[in-house]
Amino acid sequence: MFAKSFSNWLQRRGIHYGFVVAIITFFTMLIMSAALGLPGAMMKSFNLEFGWSVDEVSSAVALRFFLFGLMGPFAALLMERYGLKKVMCGGLFMVGLGLAMATQVTALWHLFVLWGVMLGVGTGMTALVLGAVVSSRWFTKKRGLVLGIFSASTATGQLLFLPIATWLIENVGWRVSVLPIVVGCALMALLVILLMSNRPSEIGLTSFGELPSAANAANSASGPTLALNFKTPFIALADAAKTQTFWILAGTFFICGLSTSGLVQTHFITLCGDNGMDALPAASVLAMMGIFDVVGTVTSGWLSDRYDNRKLLFWYYGLRGISLFWLPFSTFSIYGLSVFAMFYGLDWIATVPPTVKLAGAAFGKERVGMVFGWIFAAHQLGSAVAAYGAGLVRVTLLTYNPALIGAGVFCLIAAVSIFWVPKIKGSRAAV
Repeated sequence: MFAKSFSNWLQRRGIHYGFVVAIITFFTMLIMSAALGLPGAMMKSFNLEFGWSVDEVSSAVALRFFLFGLMGPFAALLMERYGLKKVMCGGLFMVGLGLAMATQVTALWHLFVLWGVMLGVGTGMTALVLGAVVSSRWFTKKRGLVLGIFSASTATGQLLFLPIATWLIENVGWRVSVLPIVVGCALMALLVILLMSNRPSEIGLTSFGELPSAANAANSASGPTLALNFKTPFIALADAAKTQTFWILAGTFFICGLSTSGLVQTHFITLCGDNGMDALPAASVLAMMGIFDVVGTVTSGWLSDRYDNRKLLFWYYGLRGISLFWLPFSTFSIYGLSVFAMFYGLDWIATVPPTVKLAGAAFGKERVGMVFGWIFAAHQLGSAVAAYGAGLVRVTLLTYNPALIGAGVFCLIAAVSIFWVPKIKGSRAAV
């Protein structure tokens, strides 16, 4: 609504409007990540009020992760077809409404519909695929750094909201804890309506760092590589699936989801409770991970513009695996968990910028959104497996330790297998 006039005002002061778009995107993704992390703090409350077990609640969380990932390639299509503004507003509306209505749940199937389906689809519309599309459209220079900042929104959302939500759960009640995120969804939707722009060309700009002559040549020389219909994501998948690179990136990203959001984000507070730590200190440790992850992920974006992304992923997955091996032996003291939070937090989402850069180099700028959407779907499938599987392990064996050790082993496998991705010319460039 005001994007053009605000852009002109900023341009007279030497500021590119892409940074406004990036800020709006960051905070939208931040709100969504906060919504994704919230159920992990509520498992005890659901058990006390409704008698639902950890594995029952985890099954609804697993559905949310699955739909969250499945929306990735279709979110890229919707962004191309309907624009960023409509997709972002639609996602924010679904998440805000789903959280608000969840305060009235009385049966487990309500949780599946509201938190499984509505949160899964709503957050999936504005997940990391949004960051990949925005960074690709609006930034030629510093694209990896911007993508790293977008990825860090996952940790920042956790950092800001989870300790607050946990305090509200313990002192006021779990229903009140959703209000900050609901209000955040409403505020961000308003900013998106007022200031978001779909492409630089809509307001007479080129992407940050792109020469106008290069943009004109690209526009005249090429059109869309795929027709925009609901078969398009499947066509992109069929083409990408013919390559070894796609399967390695999807497989390692499956392990990424298995070892992060599905396992630690969902079950960490319950895990700490099993070992004698209250919910608020456990949430504070997650927030500490968030601090380290902001540093690690932004740094990862900077590194991905300069170094072989395969080598970066080798170190990220390897260090994550070692930290998961350490967790059961940390004694769950403040010192032990601080060590875990530091090493694990530094590369929680740091895998995203190198993975996107490798996908972009392999599949091209036009298709990277949809191809990465399918790779991200594999990530969330891994999250769903861990969310339900770790809960089942805990109910069956009365401990999370086998799930933690198993995830650590898979991380080491990912660290080695990433070198099966051929070294692609341009994988260090701002693809």
